[in-house]
Amino acid sequence: MGTPLKGFGLGLRPEHYQDFIHDKQPVDWLEILSDNYMVPGGKPLYFLDKIRSNYPMVMHGVAMNLGSTDPLDKVYLQSLKDLEKRVEPALISDHLCWTGVNGRRMHDLLPLPYTEEAVKHVSERILQAQDFLGRRLIIENLSTYIEAQAPLTEWAFVNAVLSEADCDILLDINNIYVSSRNHSFNPLDYLNAIPVERVKQIHLAGHSDMGNYCIDTHDAPVSDAVWTLYEQATQRFGIVPTMIERDGDIPALDVLVNELNMARKIAKRHEDNMNSNDPQGGRHESHVTF
Repeated sequence: MGTPLKGFGLGLRPEHYQDFIHDKQPVDWLEILSDNYMVPGGKPLYFLDKIRSNYPMVMHGVAMNLGSTDPLDKVYLQSLKDLEKRVEPALISDHLCWTGVNGRRMHDLLPLPYTEEAVKHVSERILQAQDFLGRRLIIENLSTYIEAQAPLTEWAFVNAVLSEADCDILLDINNIYVSSRNHSFNPLDYLNAIPVERVKQIHLAGHSDMGNYCIDTHDAPVSDAVWTLYEQATQRFGIVPTMIERDGDIPALDVLVNELNMARKIAKRHEDNMNSNDPQGGRHESHVTF
């Protein structure tokens, strides 16, 4: 297992391989998409090894298929474990979703029903995956577009899974905002329901605002509304390792670094406020309100 994660990172994308190889960048760590490097050789692993020597990394997956009724894919998990040995990541994450059934991949992150039955089902599978990998997982909350009639709210469902599976969370602030717009809930209700000690990493990303709804597209800068929600998240969770996620219309690296500096600025403002109120500093649980 890698060293504890600190500071502010970016997702490693092929467009920026040369930037990270040729110069030391003002980025504390990098997140790799695990599935892109679960290969026997070739250019992806060549660049990964060169860049890994200079930057701590975390591994983020999209195909563990934790919510499916298919048996967990042990071949996939073994490939992930092999990559873990190569990368020595601080964290390994995947999504609280299902991505296929009956042996067929959907190539999408599909939500689970917010029921006690689903809590038990997915928690058992997270525990199995953690046992196989020999380490704790962090799971990411989704953005959703259709509001299902269910006995649990999304945040109650997520909280129950965290407790029953004894796993942690990669809290995607943009996904919370997108879903809150799509389903007309208060995003602060979501933030206030998540246990402070479970939040190990934060994602920030851009979305497409269609007026009556939003789509999580990862192809635009972080919106002002998401920056505001991130600032409110720091009030509750303190300074958590945070990264900018960009998967489409990828700009030059310095554009993303400038965006990352906004997260640094917000975190510094929070730290200064905390220190002025408490000379001992530290991370305090609180509730945030509008």
